[in-house]
Amino acid sequence: MAKPYHLPPSAASLTASLRDLGYSLETATADLIDNSISADATDIQIFCDLSRSSPVLVIVDNGRGMTEETLIKAMRHGASNHRSARDAKDLGRFGLGLKTASFSQCRRLTVVSSQDGVRAGAEWDLQQVEDDDDWFITILEAYEMEEQPFIELLNTDGTLVIWRDLDRLFEDEIGQKRDEIVNEKINIVERHLALVFHRFLSGEIKGRGKLNVRINGHALTPFDPFCKKNNATQVLPEETVWVDNIPVTMQPYILPHHSRLSTSEYNFYLDRSDFISNQGVYIYRNGRLMIWGDWFRLIPKGEATKLARVQIDFSNGLDEAWTIDIKKSRARPPHAVRERLRQIITKITSRSVTVHRGRGQRLFQESDAPLWERFADHGGIRFAINAQHPLINSLVSQLSDQAASSLNFLLEAVTASLPIEMIYSDYSTSPREVNQAPADEAMALERLKNLRTALYDEGPGDPKAFLQIVRSTRLFDGQLDIAEKYIRESFV
Repeated sequence: MAKPYHLPPSAASLTASLRDLGYSLETATADLIDNSISADATDIQIFCDLSRSSPVLVIVDNGRGMTEETLIKAMRHGASNHRSARDAKDLGRFGLGLKTASFSQCRRLTVVSSQDGVRAGAEWDLQQVEDDDDWFITILEAYEMEEQPFIELLNTDGTLVIWRDLDRLFEDEIGQKRDEIVNEKINIVERHLALVFHRFLSGEIKGRGKLNVRINGHALTPFDPFCKKNNATQVLPEETVWVDNIPVTMQPYILPHHSRLSTSEYNFYLDRSDFISNQGVYIYRNGRLMIWGDWFRLIPKGEATKLARVQIDFSNGLDEAWTIDIKKSRARPPHAVRERLRQIITKITSRSVTVHRGRGQRLFQESDAPLWERFADHGGIRFAINAQHPLINSLVSQLSDQAASSLNFLLEAVTASLPIEMIYSDYSTSPREVNQAPADEAMALERLKNLRTALYDEGPGDPKAFLQIVRSTRLFDGQLDIAEKYIRESFV
């Protein structure tokens, strides 16, 4: 008869394997902040101190803290059963985050926690684990806790996490090069946390106070990927899908065209967001952003849909249905959510295309004869200069048949040689840098006079029709006030 045989894993081998789960510095730091938020912290400070003989990275919060018994349990690998019912606000799952996230960046993890003024401390040292090949932690004495870096920041209630032996942080560099690498990584951490926890930093989470996070004394500014403060952002109707009798909310957004962003907004988003790669679904679990910039293969990413976003919210009661991984960086939408998302994408895609092509759409409304026309037929999509534009008609009427034929040939050559690939590349990456008609006021007035002469010669002209033609040429974008003043003064 078969009999059970106790076969525990090798502590040294398993801890070495857990170091390579794929955490980056920013995702590891976010995992520890999850613990702080779950402990109802409202203030979190992060310090990376390279000036010490043994550099440290420290995270200290003002959460409810832990007793020694609770701390020892938290230091255990697999501290909680992921299938067990948890507090609705809990951001953890497997009970591995503190250890696996920390060991991905360091070899020595120290935690000191205080509850009602009573402190407890414990430490994992991977060197000791490797030497003993067993699961031993060190329980700190009171005087040892007092010697910990930044211990003065630990209040009556709260937790201090210290990373030492930061072998993964320095990339084997020393001196100034090491500091440059670390500073660059800390900058990435700031941007990551500002996005992942933006709803906590903005105070949007019901039942929670506004979260304050500082890195080396610098307060994080929340990065809202939906640009909700801008009045031009389109907020489409929210939809709800029920999975196992638990609601999943889906809120679509269409971001403003770059021309509708203020300079400060544009610079803020350009500096932090790639609009094409960040389009797609933004999945939040208990208000914490987990995954973003993915359409889950329902549609490909493209320039035309780069302004489309869908915010999806679900609670930790659906972790199994979403197959959340240890790092909380991968999830798979349940079938019901995926099917509704497919329907939502169809709606928002057309909206995003409309906004993205908005300037062209308005141009057709402002002028019955745009200078450029777009054709979509069996031959594909093509763009052509409108041979019926009033300016072209006026020029042709003044030319001989041979000269008119030469002009038409020139226009056809300009149309055929339109550098679409180059325009696409420049406009998709730096739209505000593309400026086809730079001119000062004097040049604008000279162009207006030449345009009037080309259309009406010495005749009186039609001011309304002239304004439409001015708009259609796009020579006076950003200078319509000059054109309108010229028309008022000249067409009398």
